[in-house]
Amino acid sequence: MKDKIDIKGARENNLKNISLAIPKNKLVVLTGPSGSGKSTLAMDTLQRECQRQYMESMGMTTDSLSKPKVDSITGLSPSISVGQHVTNRNPRSTVGTVTDMYTYLRLIFEKLGERPCPQCDAVIIPYPDKDSFEEDSVGFKTFINCPHCHTKLEKFTRSHFSFNKPEGACETCSGLGNVVSIDKEAVFEADLSLREGCVTLWYESYREYQMTILSESAKYYGFEFDPNLPLKDYTNVQHDLLYYGVESEEFKAHFPDIQAPKTVSKGKFEGVLPGMWRRYKEKEGQSSDAAYFFEETCYDCEGERLKKGIRQVKVANKSISEISRTSIENMLTWLTDLEQNLTPDKLEIVETFLNDLIVKATRINKVGLGYLTLDRQTISLSGGEAQRLRLASILGSGLTGVLYILDEPTAGLHPKDTSGLVNIMKDLRDLGNTVLVIEHDVDVMKQADHIIDMGPGAGIQGGTVIGEGYWKGLLNQQHSITAPFLKSETSISKAVRKGTGKYITVHNATKHNLKNVTASFPLGCLISVTGVSGSGKSTLIFDVLSSGDNNGSHSHSYEKITGFEAVNKIIKVDQSPLSRMQRSNIATYTDAFTLLRNLFAGLPEAKELNLKPKDFSFNTPGGRCENCSGLGFVSINMHFLPDLEVTCPACRGKRFTDEILQVTFNGHTISSLLDLTVEESLPIFGDQKKLAETTRLLTEIGLGYLQLQHYQAVKGNG
Repeated sequence: MKDKIDIKGARENNLKNISLAIPKNKLVVLTGPSGSGKSTLAMDTLQRECQRQYMESMGMTTDSLSKPKVDSITGLSPSISVGQHVTNRNPRSTVGTVTDMYTYLRLIFEKLGERPCPQCDAVIIPYPDKDSFEEDSVGFKTFINCPHCHTKLEKFTRSHFSFNKPEGACETCSGLGNVVSIDKEAVFEADLSLREGCVTLWYESYREYQMTILSESAKYYGFEFDPNLPLKDYTNVQHDLLYYGVESEEFKAHFPDIQAPKTVSKGKFEGVLPGMWRRYKEKEGQSSDAAYFFEETCYDCEGERLKKGIRQVKVANKSISEISRTSIENMLTWLTDLEQNLTPDKLEIVETFLNDLIVKATRINKVGLGYLTLDRQTISLSGGEAQRLRLASILGSGLTGVLYILDEPTAGLHPKDTSGLVNIMKDLRDLGNTVLVIEHDVDVMKQADHIIDMGPGAGIQGGTVIGEGYWKGLLNQQHSITAPFLKSETSISKAVRKGTGKYITVHNATKHNLKNVTASFPLGCLISVTGVSGSGKSTLIFDVLSSGDNNGSHSHSYEKITGFEAVNKIIKVDQSPLSRMQRSNIATYTDAFTLLRNLFAGLPEAKELNLKPKDFSFNTPGGRCENCSGLGFVSINMHFLPDLEVTCPACRGKRFTDEILQVTFNGHTISSLLDLTVEESLPIFGDQKKLAETTRLLTEIGLGYLQLQHYQAVKGNG
């Protein structure tokens, strides 16, 4: 068996025909500046070819995997890539469900759970004598007869402990733990009349339309509706008509013997609140008035997702909801105590999945995620958390001879937890696997068996291997940008700005794990919010501060926010993935393409040809090449092979018609400008203030190597 993976002539994206050998059964770090080609080498070349060759060897179709641009790769193993993307966006997906830990927990409660009898408070154990069982031949349910009062109770199975099953889910919130409500105080202004805007979500023209229907509805039922009357002075019938509409039970109670009108023209007023709910459901929470909706804890199950009877079942004095809400670190203590205190006969029943649960919890704790709870929604996890969670699960597979490719697993990880993560990766290696890590963390580099340094720069200035070997061997590499950081030769300016003297203050925040936190943020400063992973940083900034409004009004996750009057707007920049559309690129996403189209449409040649800004768009008919619909390439059906993308023969890859390409700015057509990198376009846009500002900012944040038309750039979290 070969002890290395040999890559010859890799040319994908910016890779410059590189050849290298990656040692197998080692912890290998792939490092270098952003855009230097790390992901292209690891994911787009190595991972894709691993998958393609493995599928071919199994006789499986490889239509969806095209061969990367590389002469040869030998010594490959089956590969598993662990990226930072949270793929499961289902609100029902939790840490417990994706790791199967909640399944094991449900089994424990099915086998050991004790509950009180609702009639006599006797404790019902899960395994009474056979004589106490009674089967329902119709529904095939098993019942338990309480020996104290002979009450027949349904026997709980693992399905009863699941919030995703009808047997166990709270009927009020359907097992979600939260219910959506409308903030009526924000929708209605009691001191204003309809004409003055007492319904805050009605814009002026729509308000006039709704007042007409309201007036017709009132006449239909024999009363008047004065649009100049303040809302606080409404009678009950006027209030119920405005709020709930003619088909609501509230309004029908006033006129039980009158049938509601059948059409809007006859006065069928829907009601403000029913209309909001209809739009909210139709748009799946994305309606124009979604800002008036808020989530609050379900009043029935109090956020525990399960029916009351299920929540009363206890194992070692804890309900399954209590265990799900506690941290995995604390749950591990409970599991260990449970294992030690169970009688031999009970331990025999649950020993297998109890041990598996302890092992899983231990691994998750080791990668620095012990603060997570089983009921934490996966959609709320950061990219780094999701990756480490999967990494901890992978370790339990026991696979050997596998190539694991990890994409910056330390992202968002506090330095105190780095050593635990490194140990997990070493455990994977020691099982007989190769672990290839794309990483910038110096502590991880120093623990690696082998480092591959890409560079020297980004984009066209990268794509080569600058150095290889143990980390100390990289210290003297002249062209390496990484080396100075390994030698701690670089430093950041320590100058501190005083700010404006004004503050935004969050008062008594209680979202998630925040414990009545009050924090002030000085304006005019660069502020860092730090702390260990899971301490509440993202909750405070993204879930509380950035979700506040400029009026500092009350929210259910904080008492109030003051100081917003000193700012004009809040711009939130998080790690959510951007557009995945093929037509979305750097120019379109930054709105530079709009400026470009306006610029070209204003040139003398364009005016002579009577061209408009839309004619310089490859997304709309007009000036684009219709043979390729402005994509620059066409796909050829290869039948049993993957579709082949070839340069459009009509426009020769330029996306536009010859007429459009007659118009030039500083010697460039709009097509040739889009082919430039952001950095190359800087001198061309020198006298175009807005365009120059956009391209300058992109260059300053390290994205100058990207082409303006490069759509793949929107894939990354950075």
